[in-house]
Amino acid sequence: MGRNGGVHFTTSNVKIRRFSASGAPISRSNSTSWSENLSSKVSCAVQSLDQLIHSLKTGSGAHQFGLKLPLLSSLSLSLPRPRNSSLSESAPHKSGILCAASLSLSQQLDSSAPSESQKYSSGGRSGEQTQSESETRKGQQVSRHDEERVLISEVLVRNKDGEELERKDLETEALQALRACRANSVLTVREVQEDVHRIIDSGYFYSCMPVAVDTRDGIRLVFQVEPNQEFHGLVCEGANVLPSKFVEDAFRDGFGKVVNIRKLDEVINSINGWYMERGLFGLVSDIEILSGGILKLHVAEAEVNNISIRFLDRKTGEPTTGKTKPETILRQLTTKKGQVYSMLQGKRDVEMVLAMGIMDDVSIIPQPAGDTGKVDLVMNVVERKSGGFSAGGGISSGITSGPLSGLIGSFAYSHRNVFGRNQKLNISLERGQIDSIFRVNYTDPWIEGDDKRTSRTIMVQNSTTPGSLVHGNQPGGSGFTIGKVTAGIEFSRPIRPRWRGTAGIVFQHAGARDEKGNPVIKDFYSSPLTASGDPYDDTLLAKLETVYTTGSGDLGSSMFVFNMEQGLPIMPEWLFFNRVSARARKGVEIGPVCFLLSLSGGHVVGNFSPHEAFAIGGTNSVRGYEEGAVGSGRSYVVGSGEISFPLLGPVDGAIFADYGNDLGSGPTVPGDPAGARLKPGSGYGYGLGIRVDSPLGPLRLEYAFNDRQTGRFHFGVGHRN
Repeated sequence: MGRNGGVHFTTSNVKIRRFSASGAPISRSNSTSWSENLSSKVSCAVQSLDQLIHSLKTGSGAHQFGLKLPLLSSLSLSLPRPRNSSLSESAPHKSGILCAASLSLSQQLDSSAPSESQKYSSGGRSGEQTQSESETRKGQQVSRHDEERVLISEVLVRNKDGEELERKDLETEALQALRACRANSVLTVREVQEDVHRIIDSGYFYSCMPVAVDTRDGIRLVFQVEPNQEFHGLVCEGANVLPSKFVEDAFRDGFGKVVNIRKLDEVINSINGWYMERGLFGLVSDIEILSGGILKLHVAEAEVNNISIRFLDRKTGEPTTGKTKPETILRQLTTKKGQVYSMLQGKRDVEMVLAMGIMDDVSIIPQPAGDTGKVDLVMNVVERKSGGFSAGGGISSGITSGPLSGLIGSFAYSHRNVFGRNQKLNISLERGQIDSIFRVNYTDPWIEGDDKRTSRTIMVQNSTTPGSLVHGNQPGGSGFTIGKVTAGIEFSRPIRPRWRGTAGIVFQHAGARDEKGNPVIKDFYSSPLTASGDPYDDTLLAKLETVYTTGSGDLGSSMFVFNMEQGLPIMPEWLFFNRVSARARKGVEIGPVCFLLSLSGGHVVGNFSPHEAFAIGGTNSVRGYEEGAVGSGRSYVVGSGEISFPLLGPVDGAIFADYGNDLGSGPTVPGDPAGARLKPGSGYGYGLGIRVDSPLGPLRLEYAFNDRQTGRFHFGVGHRN
């Protein structure tokens, strides 16, 4: 990307056309020929001014040059300045749109007039001396114009015809731009040239010609300038995504005023900055001043011509054949053909493809599409292994006693890219001291033909969980478990940014069994274990859930979840109830310290199984109590506050406090299992803990006291629910 006076261009230089007296633009070829002759003109200027200085010293200048000595009569100043041109350090910004100036002299010399070297040789010097002096003069010729000085008695600014400028403000601008050229000052050619540059760099003029006039009082230096046109209109071409209001606001202050090239540079920079801030491939490629003061702005925007997928080998990095269907990847992209390419949008597209979970690496490479001004996008992807077996372990919060309390093991098979369409199959088995879950999930993350990114999940599950959460441990160490067979289908899709909604239908067959596997319908206190009075309760649930999240789910993020389940009594014996629940979490980071507040609650209306009551107390509820030891009811609310802070490396410390209440709904649960076990219905806990980052997620080890001044250790994996 080239740099031209603070304005960045890649395709062409910004140009401003001169106009002849008739108003027709001067062709660009003329400017090219001037540039080619620049060096010869400068050389001519140095030699001619050298002779002018000598003639003034010897008193012979009047009859040789006449009264008007044009210092720049053969070259109009609209030439590109070389990148290394020597300018004054005081100039704050060099316009890359208008160019600079160069000096040349044109003399009206009598061809018969002897040159200085001829005069010296006719004075009786030998040929050898003449040759030596000639060589010395040639060696010093380049620098003599810096050493020889001329006394200037007066400095004026006039138009190209030598007359006063109609606008005195422009004359003032030109005079203020001068640094060296002052009345009664002694100047060199270089100093005059630098001031010519400064006049051009003021931005108001597109040509400047210094002219020396010999007067009775000395040399009068006249800068003959040609101002730019007044700005009376704007034409913008090629700007499809640039808001017209932005362009209008950028040029509004200059309307009706003489075009200032420096300010025009700033406007161009602001337009290019608008594209850069949004990551868009676009910039001002050209600008012209047409007759009548009309500015014509050309904007180049690189549209997407084609998008292709290239699979790379994980080991060699060479192109290979992929397993994923290209259309499965392309539908993840928000960048489409015909759009102006955005790097920010491309970054989001890369993140979307990585979120599919089937790629190890993704990158987008834009390439020019020939000379069309468009870009072709090549997405390089490296696929990861699509399937395999895994084993692991975890902790179940439902087990509160025993030598292997809470420990569970797991074994699973998963395939992330079934049929090359990113469809996922998961078969898993988890087994603990009492807990067991066998689950089969088949998920299509984006149903084909749907434009809302709707996913579909088919699920079958058989689980066994301890019944102690609601009904507590039985006297004598006996207990029972809750067995559930569940099957259903769910649909999920993004609703709004950060919001996602899920709806589904689930059938559930649940009942209690004793340690020998026999069905039971009542516990030790004769409280019913099913709502129907049969060994099993059957329920058809319509589920609705909405989730709002910010961040990546860490402690500094926010979350809100609302869930509703409605029992549908399609059959007379099926349960009919409505259950709603919600939970919210807000994290605030202040320096290294994180403040976390969470609140959850719920309510059930209708005929529901007692083991489905809300259990309060435990690792993910009120710490300091065993699981479900605070209470169980139709309603509940639990609040928690936590302050975490870094300790050492991956280890963080935490101070926390929890509170839970069943809102007096414990007795309304069929059989009142909480009242039979003398659960308080409300309670709080507080304590200290540490967090350790691990590949499994945050490992939490906590010690808490409850309001009965008894302490308890809690261990968990991941953030609290």
